[in-house]
Amino acid sequence: MSAESSLPKATPTPDPTSGPAAEPATGPAAAPAATSAAELVRFDGVTKRFGTNTVLDNLDFSVAPGKHVTLIGPSGSGKTTILRLLMTLLRPDEGTISVDGEYLTHETKNGKLVPAGDRHVREVRKKIGMVFQQFNLFPNMKVLRNVMEAPVHVLGMSKDEAEQRARDLLDLVGLADKADAYPTHLSGGQQQRVAIARALAMRPQVLLLDEVTSALDPELVAGVLDVLRNIATTTDITMLIVTHEMSFARDISDDVLMFDKGRVIESGPPAKIFTEPENERTREFLSAVL
Repeated sequence: MSAESSLPKATPTPDPTSGPAAEPATGPAAAPAATSAAELVRFDGVTKRFGTNTVLDNLDFSVAPGKHVTLIGPSGSGKTTILRLLMTLLRPDEGTISVDGEYLTHETKNGKLVPAGDRHVREVRKKIGMVFQQFNLFPNMKVLRNVMEAPVHVLGMSKDEAEQRARDLLDLVGLADKADAYPTHLSGGQQQRVAIARALAMRPQVLLLDEVTSALDPELVAGVLDVLRNIATTTDITMLIVTHEMSFARDISDDVLMFDKGRVIESGPPAKIFTEPENERTREFLSAVL
């Protein structure tokens, strides 16, 4: 089994599995499905506040299966909050989030849309993987076990299957020879590549990347970004990316969303956003970071 065979192959037209389109219910009856066939992730009217600070303001956007979407914008504009909502580290104050045809933090009971219970949230969240700024590896476990642990205990995968998958993914990220090393014996870039393999081991439909190079020394950044470019070009996995690495965003993205004050103020393909932005705030931001 090759390293890349453990991930879905890239094809010109991904084959989504989500259900028919339906709007979230605003009355007693709940919608039977939350996304259309062209959407894997969907935010409908999502608002998130921290005290009196509104971080996301009635946000609507969607991500199609197999697409790579990068969120850019100044600090505090709501980008990382979107990822944390998808990981259910936070819950929206208003609106709904859907993943592959299912509400993430809501569910239907007796025909009504209500806040979801923990079991429902856990099941839908299995479709989502995330790589954080910090690597968050288990320091007392060798690299191989770090990658195997969640598939065995969360997905119920056999140890033999989990080990084979972990070795394939370590090969994919260029660390096949580090399977028996402890994380403390690895460089920061190597630890982040292990974290990428660990996220992929859960077979997520969408991979969230939150400033994955921000904690790395500059000379280690290129190796991590090269791994992600390879995954993006050889698989069908959907990616939602927050990064200040604009050249990486330009290379990897199908669409770029510019955020400011909790709203999308401009979106489009990278060629347009990075060369001919229409919004003055986008031009100001890019002139500051490029």
